[in-house]
Amino acid sequence: MTRSNWSLPETEVVQRIHERLDTAGTDVLATIVDVEGNAYRRPGAKMLLDDAGEGVGSITAGCLEDDLLAAAESVRERGRPELVTYDLMEDDEDVWGLGVGCNGIIDVLLEPLTETYRPAVEAFADGRNVAVLTVLEGADGSLGRGDRAYYHPGDGRLVTPDGEPATDWPAALSEPAADLTERGRADVVELESDGELEVFIDGLAAPSELVVFGTGHDVGPVTELAAKNDFRVTVVGFRGGVDLADRFPDADETITTSPAAVDDELDLDDRTYAVVMTHNFVDDRLTVEQLLESSVPYIGLMGPRKRFEEMLEAFEDEGRSFEEGELSPLYTPIGLDLGGGSPYQIAHSIVAEILAVSNDRTPRHLKRREGHIHDRVTVDSTEGAPSQ
Repeated sequence: MTRSNWSLPETEVVQRIHERLDTAGTDVLATIVDVEGNAYRRPGAKMLLDDAGEGVGSITAGCLEDDLLAAAESVRERGRPELVTYDLMEDDEDVWGLGVGCNGIIDVLLEPLTETYRPAVEAFADGRNVAVLTVLEGADGSLGRGDRAYYHPGDGRLVTPDGEPATDWPAALSEPAADLTERGRADVVELESDGELEVFIDGLAAPSELVVFGTGHDVGPVTELAAKNDFRVTVVGFRGGVDLADRFPDADETITTSPAAVDDELDLDDRTYAVVMTHNFVDDRLTVEQLLESSVPYIGLMGPRKRFEEMLEAFEDEGRSFEEGELSPLYTPIGLDLGGGSPYQIAHSIVAEILAVSNDRTPRHLKRREGHIHDRVTVDSTEGAPSQ
């Protein structure tokens, strides 16, 4: 596989899966379903292995991708899913001759890409959250490895890929599916009430939205890096005469409007992050005012602290004051203190800050973090319901 295919954002991997469903190929989907110890990626990471011997996406740092391409041939020939385990606990050249030593055990589900996965990619493309439930080990014969159901938060029930009630599936799976869907996380759940049933629940959360207000050339690096970090990016301009789609090819959408109409043009909710960098004092102030009245959790404002103080004075002159806490979503000067000053260094600072806020993290060196780098997923269980 090529380096560019390996490093594709997760949103593009899902999009490629969507596209390949409409071809006549015999692709194989590889998904990490469980990790013991440490690994480069966590459960839910995906890689598409096409019948031309190419891989799209990554589930490790590159040490297993070639081996998975070979394993996919077996799945392709047999036409049924396989669960493959890689034990990378030992830093030993005898482990496939790799000497990878990732200190983890990784379980990967390899399955033929079929129409049963279409509801997942269509929900993702439509911006809807969904949980994909896939049987790893069946219980009493009614469900077998690879069988699939879906949980849609709006319905609150399990359905088959055809949208019919999933009557063969235990209703007890709905609760962990709802939990994992809301968090956009994945985990293996076991049911023991009707025999051993092991199900991988993959909560696919729709991509978070990033709205960038501004049309200057410094918007380009922010848009590009945000897209590579799985944000769905919209660029908003307040002046005509600029072809926004041409200037910002990495944006998913471009809009030309006025600061007063921001709330009418955009769906500003708690999964929307905003960067204000018009470099126009009045436009910035009007935009910030609109954003502060919404539920967005992050408003990054470009400019020095003194400029924002002048903005607050302008608000006060118009009789607009802010209660304690109203300004908590506002980050100005924007970005993390990384010390860089070039356009891309500034963009890295901005996008890193947005990632920290969206992941509820306090930025710091990983060497000072205690425990695992990645948070472990736990699903609450009750008697007769899923257990870990």
